Amino acid sequence: MPITLDQLNAAPLAEAAQMLDGLYEHSPWIAEAALQQRPFASLAALKHAMVRVLNEAGVEPQLALIRAHPELAGKAMVSKALTAESTNEQTKAGLTHCTPEEFAHIQRLNADYNAKHGFPFILAVRGPRGTGLTKAEIIATFQRRLHNPVDFERAECLRNIHRIAEIRLNDKFGFEPVLGNAVWDWHEDLARHTDPGCAELGQLTVTYLTDAHRACAAQLQRQMLALGFDEAHIDAVGNVVGRYHGNSPGAPSLLTGSHYDTVRNGGQYDGRLGIFVPMACVQQLKLAGRRLPFAIEVVGFAEEEGQRYKATFLGSGALTGHFNPAWLDQQDADGVTMRAAMQHAGLPATLEAIGSLRRDPAKYLGFVEVHIEQGPVLNELDLPLGIVTSINASVRYLGEVIGMASHAGTTPMDRRRDAACAVAELALYAEQRAAADGDSVATIGMLQVPNGSINVVPGRCSYSLDLRAPSDAQRDALAEDVLAKLGDICSRRGVRHTLEETMRAAAAPSAPAWQARWEAAAAALGVPLHRLPSGAGHDAMKLHEVMPQAMLFVRGQNSGISHNPLESSTSDDMDLCVRAFAHLLGQLAAEHPN
Repeated sequence: MPITLDQLNAAPLAEAAQMLDGLYEHSPWIAEAALQQRPFASLAALKHAMVRVLNEAGVEPQLALIRAHPELAGKAMVSKALTAESTNEQTKAGLTHCTPEEFAHIQRLNADYNAKHGFPFILAVRGPRGTGLTKAEIIATFQRRLHNPVDFERAECLRNIHRIAEIRLNDKFGFEPVLGNAVWDWHEDLARHTDPGCAELGQLTVTYLTDAHRACAAQLQRQMLALGFDEAHIDAVGNVVGRYHGNSPGAPSLLTGSHYDTVRNGGQYDGRLGIFVPMACVQQLKLAGRRLPFAIEVVGFAEEEGQRYKATFLGSGALTGHFNPAWLDQQDADGVTMRAAMQHAGLPATLEAIGSLRRDPAKYLGFVEVHIEQGPVLNELDLPLGIVTSINASVRYLGEVIGMASHAGTTPMDRRRDAACAVAELALYAEQRAAADGDSVATIGMLQVPNGSINVVPGRCSYSLDLRAPSDAQRDALAEDVLAKLGDICSRRGVRHTLEETMRAAAAPSAPAWQARWEAAAAALGVPLHRLPSGAGHDAMKLHEVMPQAMLFVRGQNSGISHNPLESSTSDDMDLCVRAFAHLLGQLAAEHPN
């Protein structure tokens, strides 16, 4: 029979420890120490109590725990000496049925990993969904992590051990993250759509108004209606807008959502998590036959990443009345204007139609957005949720340095007008200048020598420049210094430059009342509160200009990496996120009685 939390909280210590036996491989002391913190309000609280025990234990006990784990497909598996829990996990991942070639490959990886790190490779082989990674996924992860620094990899092993314990705990309590599993599956299904040439490479790329983008929009619209939304449509810029009506015709609305476009070769949770989580909440309301004293408007924003056109936050900008008419004449890399792309997609492509999308803030309670963190903080702290305090200010530029192309062999070093070296010097300065602030960041993410040749001094170099800081003033000071340095570099090197500002977004501090609601939701779930700023930009930055906003972050796996195919999260964390969102809805309903 599954254990209940009430039983665990009430049982004598020895009996309670026996209930939790096997969570951590041959290390019952972790659960025993955590039980001193009873009673636990939730499984999430129990999980974090065990995380804290191990974090505070020190390096030697941590290494002992790691070394207590068996190697994947190792001698213990062959001799059938694994614990019941490890046998179950390795069997679900197919490791008990390796071909001789697969087994030999994993054995080589085990040997190389142990030789480098001094402890066995630990991976939660049941994966983010709990149903098991494939052997190919396990081997690819093994090969990637083999090259990590030792201290980093020790921490990564501990994070995987906590994930193993989480899944084992779920089994003991008979808990299944049903809502999280559904949201996880929805992400997988939507990721079928990708731009031409990317599917064959196993890449997810969905840029504005491509066929894959339009397929995503159509699928989201169908799914909203199937889940119980009263209406769903695709608007004049390609946003997918679903509404679940309140219990009275004149009820105000809660606005929420995020974007469904991606960066090139990106991950499948960036943006989309913020669409699917409120969709899951609407589904639960519909199944319960419940209406709230406000409507819920969920928007899948069509464009946030600025990948196909220089029009970042196009989707959310249209709702705030900040669509730039000049965008319609922009051309993509193939010379297709935005206007033509809109017309091809069946959108009106008129300023009148786009202008009509502007929302009246008086009709909205505010805007909330759920998003994967896109950073390492929550992952390193082993916390599933984080409360966003503010979104950093940012500014972006596209530039080009123009020098003189010349023969690489005959042009003396002191006679060169090398455009690429000028940009390289700028990149190093921007790195140093941002680091001097401590919490500013500067990135040259694109750098290209058009028609470059191995034996030609670069005559032109195009690049991007992305500057971010916690406040507008700090961002502006950073930009002023970097652009001044660009001028100095070009003057000294005898080259000239062009620079176009493509995006500027003000810092967006969370509205205190809305931040407090997210905090109350996390606390109700037994999740420790952790507040952090967002270094990434989000659609909430645009909505912040016209209404109060606040965001909730969800932990990412693989060190929180994002804008990368390794971007991931677990169905357990997604489940907590859905329940946090539902709690926020409950708070709002209590604050706005009929």
